[in-house]
Amino acid sequence: MIKFGPSGNSEAFHNAGFSGSERSAEWVKNLGLDAFEYSFGRGVNLGEQKAISIGESFLSLGVEISVHCPYFINFAGVDEQKVENSYNYVLDSLKMGKLMGAKRAVFHPGAQGKLQRDEAVKLTIERLKILADKIVENGYQDMIVCPETMGKSAQIGTVEEVVEFCKIAPFYYPCVDFGHVNSLNQGSLNSVDNYLEIFNKIESGLGFHKLDNMHVHFSKIMYSQKGEVKHLTFEDNEYGPLPEHFISAVKIKGINPYIISESAGTQDVDSKIMKELYNKF
Repeated sequence: MIKFGPSGNSEAFHNAGFSGSERSAEWVKNLGLDAFEYSFGRGVNLGEQKAISIGESFLSLGVEISVHCPYFINFAGVDEQKVENSYNYVLDSLKMGKLMGAKRAVFHPGAQGKLQRDEAVKLTIERLKILADKIVENGYQDMIVCPETMGKSAQIGTVEEVVEFCKIAPFYYPCVDFGHVNSLNQGSLNSVDNYLEIFNKIESGLGFHKLDNMHVHFSKIMYSQKGEVKHLTFEDNEYGPLPEHFISAVKIKGINPYIISESAGTQDVDSKIMKELYNKF
């Protein structure tokens, strides 16, 4: 089943006097949404009992939860200690995510740094093979682990690169952030066909099952020549991508991704807009 939900709690959530992640499921459910992404962006600083408590609140209301691994992961780095830390960031996220009832986790692959692009990508592939072994060793192979497409030219994670990463292990599925793709390629997503081209590329490389179950981040994003600058809301009329094109392509292709809105402060409202578009088309 296709799912729609926000990344984290919105401004409206806090303005309504809500607090605590246990209340997030109630807020999302009342909006008619069915997914939520919990971010460990600044680190996995959550106790096991708290994770279990959060998970119970989501399970009781039938809202599916996913987790986002820390932002400072870099599998293309030359500092071996930082690479080792990156393995642990993913494993710690999977551990806590599993306690929360999450079935999937998203991570940023890395940054090019001073390496040539092909060197950085090759290094990332080798590290993701090691990560896959560690995931199996720790018993997390039943979770979907998603390398994400990135929005800056200095970052590793084009659509093509992510497809290659997801060939490494059966539990690696793509996370396509269409705002990132649009920013990296200077406004490339301006028609339904642009999305269908990406869907077909994923299906060709990974098969329909991984396309059908892929993870999606969607928001409008301001960009410069170097790519992503900042996340916006659907009210912005200057930058894309447009949700109408994306949702239309999803319907045409007949796929059921897990769609998370990362709009700046209005992620719940914009997620609801996408779900309403889907039900309308």
